[in-house]
Amino acid sequence: MKRTKKFILPETEIPTQWYNIVAEMKNKPLPMINPQTNEPLKAEDLFPLFAEELAKQELNDKDTWIDIPDEVREKYKIYRPTPLVRAYELEKALDTPAHIYFKNESVSPVGSHKLNSALAQAYYNKIEGVTNLTTETGAGQWGTALAFASKTFGLELAVYMVKISYEQKPYRRSLMQTWGAQVIASPSMSTKAGRKILTENPTYQGSLGTAISEAIELAMQTPKCKYALGSVLNHVALHQTVIGLEAEKQMEMADEYPDIVIGCFGGGSNFSGISFPFLRHNLKGETHTRFIAAEPSSCPKLTRGRFQYDFGDEAGYTPLIPMYTLHHKFAPANIHAGGLRYHGAGSIVSQLHKDNLIEAVDVNQLDTFKAGIQFARAEGIIPAPESNHAIAVAIHEALKAKEEGVKKTILFNLSGHGLLDMSAYDQYLAGDLSNHELKDEELNKYFEKES
Repeated sequence: MKRTKKFILPETEIPTQWYNIVAEMKNKPLPMINPQTNEPLKAEDLFPLFAEELAKQELNDKDTWIDIPDEVREKYKIYRPTPLVRAYELEKALDTPAHIYFKNESVSPVGSHKLNSALAQAYYNKIEGVTNLTTETGAGQWGTALAFASKTFGLELAVYMVKISYEQKPYRRSLMQTWGAQVIASPSMSTKAGRKILTENPTYQGSLGTAISEAIELAMQTPKCKYALGSVLNHVALHQTVIGLEAEKQMEMADEYPDIVIGCFGGGSNFSGISFPFLRHNLKGETHTRFIAAEPSSCPKLTRGRFQYDFGDEAGYTPLIPMYTLHHKFAPANIHAGGLRYHGAGSIVSQLHKDNLIEAVDVNQLDTFKAGIQFARAEGIIPAPESNHAIAVAIHEALKAKEEGVKKTILFNLSGHGLLDMSAYDQYLAGDLSNHELKDEELNKYFEKES
C-alpha cells in the first residue's frame, strides 16, 4: 500500500444518517425509570427538559438509521469528514507489526469530537423555539462545543463547569466566554443543589454529577430554556456515530479493517461514536473485532462499578438509568482528564459490557501521560488527557502484537487535542503528578450507606 498519511472522504460522503445501535441489539438496554412514578420513562416525560425530537431519539429502539437534518450536516462541513491517519511514526517507535490508525477529531473548531452532538442538540432546540440552554462540562470540551453551537444557532448558554477544571483549565473557560456563554464554577451558590453541597462540604471541588444537577435545576426554572447533555444518554451516542461511519469508509480506502477499536471512556460519547458502526458487524456475526473502553483507574465504573439503576446526577434530578456506576454521590479524584470523571456509564454501553460484547480496562494517570508524550513525539499532535487513555491502550495492544509476532490492525479515536491542557503536561514533566489508588472502601461506602 502506498505510504500516505491521510485518507479523507470527499465532502459529499459526510454521513447522511446516524446509526442507532439499539435497534439491532439482541438484549436492549433496560428502560430508564421515572423516579416520580417508578414507571418506565416515556418520551413526553423528557419534554420539559430536552427538545422533543431529542427525547424521541433517546427512546427510539426501532429505527436503525436516523436522518441527519440538512442544516446540521451543512454545519458538519466546517470540519467533517475528519482525517483517518496511519500512525507510521508511532509504529516505528514501537517496532511493532501492528498497523495503528487514529481518527483525528481534534480538527474541529473546538478541538474535540463533542461538536458532533452539540450542533445537533442546538439545532433541535432552535427549531422548537427554545432561546436558552444550560449544560455542565468537566474538562471543558463539551462546554466549548455547545458554546460554539449555541452561537451558531443563535441561542444563549449557561455552563456549569466542574470547579477543579474551572481552576485547572482557564483557557477552556475563556473559549466558552469568547463564544458568548456564561460560565459558572460548580458547585455554586446559584442553585439549591449547589448551595446544599457547599453547605455540607465548603471545599468540595465538584464533579460532573454536581454540575448536571445545577444545570438541570436552572433549566427547569427558566422560561424557554432546555438542558443539553454531552455524553451518557442514547441520543448523544447516536450523534457521535458520524465518527465511526466515516472511519469505516476510510478504512476501506486503506484496504484494512480493525481487529481492535479503542476509545477513552467517561460517559461513553466518543467510545460509542468510534465503535458502534463497527460493532454492528459483530452483532450480525460478520466480524470479530474487539472493542476496548479505556477509563481512568481513579474513576473505574466499567471495571469496578456495579450494574444497577442509579441517578445520572448527584442531587437525583435525572431519571434512574440502568448503568455500571460508582454511585451518584461518588467523588472522583482531581485527575487532569476531567472529561472522564463521571460516576456512571451510559445504558447502551453498560448493556453491551454486561453482555461481554465490549471490554473495559482502567489506566492510571501517569501511564496515560507517558503514552501521550510518546505519541506526541512520534506523530506531532499533543493529545487531550482524556485521549491519552485510548493511546495508552493502543500502545499496549501494539506491543502485545509485537510479543506475539502477529499483525494486528488497531483503530483508536483521538477525541481531542491537548493544547489547552499544557499545565497538566507541565506538571507531569516536572514530576508533580501522581496516581490515585482507589481503595475498595472508597468504592463501597455509598452503597453500604443505602443497604
